[in-house]
Amino acid sequence: MPKQDKQDKHYRKPMEELQLELVRLQHFLESSGKRLLVIFEGRDAAGKGGTIKHITEMLDTRSYRIVALGKPSEEETTQWYFQRYVAHLPSAGEFALFDRSWYNRAVVEPAMGFCSTAQYKAFLDSVPAFEKLLTDDGIILLKYWLAVDQAEQEERFSERANNPLKRWKLSPVDMAARQKYAEIGKLRDTMIRRTHSKTAPWFVVDFNDQKRGRINLIRHLLQQLPLQDQPIAKVKLPVLKGKPQLEHVTHKALWVPDTL
Repeated sequence: MPKQDKQDKHYRKPMEELQLELVRLQHFLESSGKRLLVIFEGRDAAGKGGTIKHITEMLDTRSYRIVALGKPSEEETTQWYFQRYVAHLPSAGEFALFDRSWYNRAVVEPAMGFCSTAQYKAFLDSVPAFEKLLTDDGIILLKYWLAVDQAEQEERFSERANNPLKRWKLSPVDMAARQKYAEIGKLRDTMIRRTHSKTAPWFVVDFNDQKRGRINLIRHLLQQLPLQDQPIAKVKLPVLKGKPQLEHVTHKALWVPDTL
């Protein structure tokens, strides 16, 4: 068996097992009414979006939400900084995954000059109190930083630049941030020192190997929750009455041509 096939096999099996556990997690949240908020931060091309995709791939779409907010509107820039994020916090039984979060103001914004020094300092001062309000209200908050070395990051940037299907992932901010690897690292460390707490800890995951990183992150995430060791309920389908029927659609509709 080719080396790549072996690697994929060793990745697919544990990923399938973890996705089954994630379904159990979703059942746990729904039955208990718990609220789970997971924040994914990291350098550009670290693998945040791909990890979120694998976490949610087999979940019931009605019980989770992916939050990936764009540039704030003119109106939003006049609001309390946390205001637009509060609207996306999880409800009872819900799993919210933030693909970047309010921590933009701790790393991206100061690195790119998108906020003032006063705004940056005020943010770091207020985050612990803000997150304490969330956790005191019962929200389970987990924060992950996906770590990737610059050489690996550059390789991923190059792949995106050369692949038309991935080129959309390269934003002007990504391009500018390439020259600020060290500065972003210093801002990250300050962020973690100032905002790590017992109830809202920071966890760092090595994402130089994205597949290994996904497995490690998802496994760790599942270990942070008090899942009950119970199987997912089986469903027994009753026997159909009569023979299976064909799909007869009114002639008013237009069939899409079969092109294969």
